[in-house]
Amino acid sequence: MDSTPSTEVHHDAHPYFRVYKDGRIERFTEFPYTPPSEDPQTGVKSKDILIPPENNVSVRLYLPRTTTPDEKLPIIIYIHGGAFVIESAFSRVYHPYLNSLAAEAKAIAVSIEYRLAPEHPIPACYDDSWIAFEWVLAHASSAQGPEAWINNHADFARIFLAGDSAGANIAHDVMVRASEKIGPGDEVKIAGMILVHPFFGDGKPDKIFSSIAPDSSISCDDPRLHPMAHPDLLSRLVCKRVLVLTAEKDFIRERSLLYYSALKKSRWDGELEMMETEEEGHCFHLPNPTSERARVLMKRIVTFINQDPS
Repeated sequence: MDSTPSTEVHHDAHPYFRVYKDGRIERFTEFPYTPPSEDPQTGVKSKDILIPPENNVSVRLYLPRTTTPDEKLPIIIYIHGGAFVIESAFSRVYHPYLNSLAAEAKAIAVSIEYRLAPEHPIPACYDDSWIAFEWVLAHASSAQGPEAWINNHADFARIFLAGDSAGANIAHDVMVRASEKIGPGDEVKIAGMILVHPFFGDGKPDKIFSSIAPDSSISCDDPRLHPMAHPDLLSRLVCKRVLVLTAEKDFIRERSLLYYSALKKSRWDGELEMMETEEEGHCFHLPNPTSERARVLMKRIVTFINQDPS
């Protein structure tokens, strides 16, 4: 039997990956693991946690400096970007970014490590993120969850869902699911959602999304890809505030604008905010986090998180 790997290409998604007809997947980019630590610059502590059931869902938890052993802090549940196929919560890009975000917002951050496509097609990324979200919420009842940092410091009335690019898309799906679970009288409250340069569809076939979904299972108006086509879904979002961030030269800028317009026109009764960064492209702040515009972006996010809910 010939064991030579096939050279016939089934799907070419360069610069991310290539799938051959024999099922072999070739990746072109690697993201080496960056260990958790106590960051000397910010004082933020971090650690990795594997969430049961053991299906390769894990989170990196960040705890900023606190003034008392039981000081209550906002919770930021963060979902990284990367077109659903690259990057990691544990990478040298996202680890320092979450250190800075936790420190400047003075918030607990839970950064989700979800399974990537194409090895794990959609809906794996959505389901993994939902599992992580439910794990966080499991700590809310009498502070008896498995993680002491969350039990001791989490303010469950100030939960924020956030993400960039594909991670913003996934964060929105988690918000949709949470809106079916969390009622107005619950002690758990999602205070806001932060969508940084969100990757949404526009009602047309999308090459990235279709390449990582099971054949013929995703329509152009699937609510995960194109929530703007579902105003009833938008109207039911349980959070009271949403911040949409875009950039003038973002290649998917128009989709952010479409989302903002659709949410504004829906029956959702929360506070909607938007900021656009001039002269910058998609997720510009991640490779250059100390630039002036990246610092302005961080300040806007931190202000949104720490805004008085009253």
